[in-house]
Amino acid sequence: MRVAVVAESFLPQVNGVANSVRHLVDHLVKRGHQALVVAPGPGGEAHGQTPVVRVRSLPLPMYPEFPIGLPDNAVRRALTEFAPDVVHLASPLVLGMSGLRTAERCGIPTVAVYQTDVVGFAQQYGFVGVERALWAWMRRVYARAGRTLAPSQAAFAQLAQIGVPRLFCWPRGVDLERFHPAHRDPSLRRRLAPNGETLVGYVGRVATEKRVHLLRAIAGLPGTRLVVVGDGPATDDVRDAVPEAVMLGMLRGEELSQTVASLDIFVHTGAHETFCQAAQEALASGVPVVAPAAGGLLDLVTPGHTGMLYPPEESEAAMGAFRDAVRHLAGNAELRARMGLAARDSVVGRGWERILDDLIDVHYRAVVESAATPPLAA
Repeated sequence: MRVAVVAESFLPQVNGVANSVRHLVDHLVKRGHQALVVAPGPGGEAHGQTPVVRVRSLPLPMYPEFPIGLPDNAVRRALTEFAPDVVHLASPLVLGMSGLRTAERCGIPTVAVYQTDVVGFAQQYGFVGVERALWAWMRRVYARAGRTLAPSQAAFAQLAQIGVPRLFCWPRGVDLERFHPAHRDPSLRRRLAPNGETLVGYVGRVATEKRVHLLRAIAGLPGTRLVVVGDGPATDDVRDAVPEAVMLGMLRGEELSQTVASLDIFVHTGAHETFCQAAQEALASGVPVVAPAAGGLLDLVTPGHTGMLYPPEESEAAMGAFRDAVRHLAGNAELRARMGLAARDSVVGRGWERILDDLIDVHYRAVVESAATPPLAA
């Protein structure tokens, strides 16, 4: 099968969309398929054996490190020359619509993957009155795809509510070897918690849409040490709000694996996650998760079993519940150990290989076969 992936983000960007596309193209090549990536921004023109076509982009005003792809004739040329059997639209927005239109003109079936809550993103950055227009645009994009894949029940409900047809649930995979309790590193723990503190960690983009300012709610809990892994435009804000936090910046590879597995509690603050891959990686590492009861986190965290959920509002009561949940786990090592075992068990069936096989063998093949089937005569 020849698969063209039109992605709103790709390496060297570090985010959920880029990470998922990387796993996808690696798996396609491994299974003997041919892949092409069309993506915005600067970066390499190949990923392993997979060519990458770069298109024009502009920096997102409130997040200049994130390039937004623009409609470009390069999209049309790339798709027509590659002649794919299916076009995969990764979190389509502007560039994705350009890829969708080309696919429609060429009669190529499409699969769209919903991955970014654009409306929630806009709300976190203070854009008022744009919700209706954004939902209308998203419906326009996703309704035209051969089928749309939502990563969680909450994301599925969002799209169903605005009338997106041909909607299916398809979760994200996780690297079960890279994220494993065996990577827990005693020497790293001694460096991060020299007095034996309970390590409480946030891992992800340090940005406004993740509501990282809420980390101040758990600052100063006795016997804990807050660790922040990641980078982004709100890094200085977090450093100012929680000066005692250990800011490790962006980590990759073995360093990331060891750090996540060495945490005692993983915390998340974002309330607009369509899935939340960072939380799934913590679960795979045997670390209980404390997160807002919203979005994709509702699918990942079972309260009292693999972690704890707190109200997603930014009210004083919600922040008190957040603090109380972390305090409760920090003071109960036995409970953390039980939750850690349950956390790992909850994701062992979600390895990338199985998840991506489903994408290829179920969803891609369904739209390809549907496109090849002539309509019934009247």
